[in-house]
Amino acid sequence: MTVTEIAIKRPSLIIVIFTALILGGLFSYEQLSYELMPPFSIPTLIVSTPYPGASPTDVNQTVSKKIEDAVTGLSELSTISSQSYEGMSVVIVEFESGADMGKKQQEAQRILNNIMSNFPKEVKTPVVSKVSQSDSPILRLTAVSKMGDRDFYDLIDKEVIPQLKQIDGISNVWLTGGIEREIKVNVDKNKLTSYGISLAQITQVVNSSNLDFPTGKVKDNSDQITVRLGGKFSSVEQLSELVVATHAGVNIRLKDVAEVIDGVKEQAAICRFNGLEGIGITITKQSDANAVKICQTVKEKIALVAEQHKKEGVIFKVAEDSSELTLEAVDAVSHDLVLAIILVALVILLFLHSLRDSLIVLIAIPTSLISTFVAMYFFGYSLNLMTLLAMSLVIGILVDDSIVVLENIHRHFSMGKSKRQAALDGRNEIGFSALAITMVDVVVFLPIALVDSIIGDILRQFSVTIVVSTLMSLFVSFTLTPFLYSRFGKKVQLVRENWLHRPLYWFDTFINKTISFYVNKLRWVLNHKWISGGIVSLLFILTAYTMSLGILGQEMVANGDGGKFAIKLEYDKGVTLAQNNLRTREIENFIMTQPNVEDILVNVGGASDNFITELAQISSENKSVLTVKLVDRKKRTASSEEVMLSVRKKLEQKFPGVKITSGVIGMMQGDVEPIMLVLNSEDHDAMMHTAEKLKTIIDKLPGAYDATITVKEGNPELNISIDREKMASLGLSMGEVGAALQNAFTGNTDAKYRDGLNEYDIDIRLDEFDRHDMNDVSGFTFVNSKGEKITLSQFATIKQSNGPSMVERTNRRTSVTVKSNVLGITSGILAQQIDEEIAKANFPKSVTIKWSGDVEQQTKSFISLGLALLAAIILVYLVMVALYNSFLQPFIVFFSVPVALIGALLALNLTMGSMSIFTMLGLIMLLGLVSKNGILLVDFTNHLKEKGMPTYDALLEAGRERLRPILMTTISMVFGMLPIALATGAGAEWKKGLAVVLIGGLTSSLILTVFVVPMAYLVVEKVQNRFTRKKNIEIEE
Repeated sequence: MTVTEIAIKRPSLIIVIFTALILGGLFSYEQLSYELMPPFSIPTLIVSTPYPGASPTDVNQTVSKKIEDAVTGLSELSTISSQSYEGMSVVIVEFESGADMGKKQQEAQRILNNIMSNFPKEVKTPVVSKVSQSDSPILRLTAVSKMGDRDFYDLIDKEVIPQLKQIDGISNVWLTGGIEREIKVNVDKNKLTSYGISLAQITQVVNSSNLDFPTGKVKDNSDQITVRLGGKFSSVEQLSELVVATHAGVNIRLKDVAEVIDGVKEQAAICRFNGLEGIGITITKQSDANAVKICQTVKEKIALVAEQHKKEGVIFKVAEDSSELTLEAVDAVSHDLVLAIILVALVILLFLHSLRDSLIVLIAIPTSLISTFVAMYFFGYSLNLMTLLAMSLVIGILVDDSIVVLENIHRHFSMGKSKRQAALDGRNEIGFSALAITMVDVVVFLPIALVDSIIGDILRQFSVTIVVSTLMSLFVSFTLTPFLYSRFGKKVQLVRENWLHRPLYWFDTFINKTISFYVNKLRWVLNHKWISGGIVSLLFILTAYTMSLGILGQEMVANGDGGKFAIKLEYDKGVTLAQNNLRTREIENFIMTQPNVEDILVNVGGASDNFITELAQISSENKSVLTVKLVDRKKRTASSEEVMLSVRKKLEQKFPGVKITSGVIGMMQGDVEPIMLVLNSEDHDAMMHTAEKLKTIIDKLPGAYDATITVKEGNPELNISIDREKMASLGLSMGEVGAALQNAFTGNTDAKYRDGLNEYDIDIRLDEFDRHDMNDVSGFTFVNSKGEKITLSQFATIKQSNGPSMVERTNRRTSVTVKSNVLGITSGILAQQIDEEIAKANFPKSVTIKWSGDVEQQTKSFISLGLALLAAIILVYLVMVALYNSFLQPFIVFFSVPVALIGALLALNLTMGSMSIFTMLGLIMLLGLVSKNGILLVDFTNHLKEKGMPTYDALLEAGRERLRPILMTTISMVFGMLPIALATGAGAEWKKGLAVVLIGGLTSSLILTVFVVPMAYLVVEKVQNRFTRKKNIEIEE
């Protein structure tokens, strides 16, 4: 007994199965989280190691290289790179796709713990973090209040942040700006000299006098008491009265040689939101966490804090909230989904003439989609743009099988059979074709789901959602569709006089005329195969010519209009944070007056080049970043790019002394330059010269703007050259000299001052007046073991020079990166132009140039999708071999694929689209979708030939009988994709390309396949018969 017989004869079993699936689906839906995109990234570890006071060159030599050497032994390593800044080492370790990052993080931390003894004692413990694209900040807040600056910082740092970190799914929280309490010990150099005391001695006494000791217990027969020595400073006055030395029999106290102040830390960054200065709070989530839920929980938590501290005027402003874009994008796709269902329903109603039959077909949509939620829940998927896009696109596919089955049941019912018999015979006759059609769709998506790269992570949820829902639709067409028709099916006779029937009658008349017209034209095509082949060839030539015009761009993903852009400001290197703040405030106020601007988030001094350096909290006093949010797209006529260019032009005219760069912040790439070329060489001068030359070349290319080089010279440095012999003769060691200089100019914060439950740094260093210029360095005084005073100039030479602002290495070789933004063209086209210019340029052979970032991922993604396409073609061929029991007939069906490419590529060019991973995905999807039309024609032709009908007549009859279901299925799919192609909401830009390719391909396939496949069938059979006759003659001879 077949599954269809069971459905018709024992419907209770089918009802139970689908009831369980729908209830399970509804439950699973409630458990699914919302995300903008599925988690995707190159598996990456970031090792951040602070080395206070060290220059980029010293950080590179002392820290970065050693960490690189240590982690190189990790398995599945792909790329290792490092960026050494002033006082900070950042090592980026990338792994092969599929690596277990939890284990890699543990291994890396263990390795680094083992080499800590190789670092100078001033180097802090390395922090190993897992990083992915989905770890980028999901929420940025700005907190303001009427409290004192120090108290407010304590409230945020000591109370609010711990509460936020307890929220499930949060990965990291850090602060920007604010004024933090610090006990400053500003040592007077002249007083030290007069008393014969060294700075190291002051530091040692303070640190050793600020200790708590648990010394044990005292016991008797009845009780025991813990003995604790409380040596921590209890007040700033107590610290000031600390005896640090004895001079001529008199105690020298700390206040005698230093100014002790209960003050604040030197501010490294200033945060402002819409002109309000406050403390910036940045929140990132774990890769598998629900961003929407976290943002909602954080908002509830800060609302409670604000209510608790209402008297102090504590207010939290939401500067950026990624969940808003996520919900907006999800809502837009959900709207497309509903619209697609309505349009498909109208198409089906027009073709089937019956509301009852239309509902029988349409029931495949909710049952398949709701059942798919069960699989999504068990696979750990979320409701994101990819899974919802899959559901929108699959609407037309879900009704395919039911349409084909129901249309054939109709045909048998018209023969006079009972509803039950017609349902059984109709499904059995067409069942193998329906199975083949569905399997063609499934095998097309399976290779995409198995792609092992960064795009595999993006497309896997998309592919699996389509595969599961398509298989469910097949199950529905084999069970629910024949069962419902056998019980509720009804043949509708259209009556022209009935006003309700009249539109359907007119449409049915039009379809019948179309079928007659098609059969006549098909007869002509079969009789004039050479002319018809020539016409199709001309269409291919037209398509090739259109492609050669260069209209089509190339990019990883269409970034879309996220309604944000960043303005980066860079002042002269000597500009202080206070000067930076004043100038940036002017620019900020000017931007706020510009049309279409809604919000501005300003980061003064804490500016970072990318998310990774932001995570490492690397700052630059002479830089600022202004993130500008625009009003809703519906309220402005200009795009984000146009507004950005307008604002930037005005800024350059009004503030000529500032270096300004800008970039649109897209949905996928964020504020990252799409053009990145990494240069490697052991010859530093040749590498930097090549980088400058390459930057000049890129600057001249149309479409490139803001080309920059990551490694810049001109960072002022004082180089101290030690005469080791003189130093040794004066009774000093390199360790003593280095520690003393670091203590003097960077400070020592080992000691902590406790106030209640909180601890604050005690910063011991020279007074600001004594660390002003080069003379203060050369005149710094040391005291040797004999008590002799020695100045640095006695054994060292101090010279002022310029060093790099950052030292970069890639795969353990010195490197530099040339980056550029793209304007007006796609990154792929600009990359091709750059490759052509590099080929013409005579760069030194010692310098290697390699693509990185977006272009590198673009190349890898296209290769992966190309392999997926090849695998899909092979799998589709094997499915059709099984269907036809022939190795030749599948090639006839494959003739439907090239003619679909004509429409797909022409549609993409006409809409000024670009070749991206989504348009490539559309081309792969076309392979399965358009093969259906060929399968229906070939399968029905074979069926008629088995009954003895000649091939020519069988092809005409197959065309006559199968054109209606072909029109129904194709038009349903096209109408189902129209809402996506015409969408204007969030994320519309990148999903449009996919829909345009599918609509164009399906349309050209509908027009051409119904002629090309029968023509190919006839030609192939004639060739086959000729060879068969020749072979028979040879056998007879």
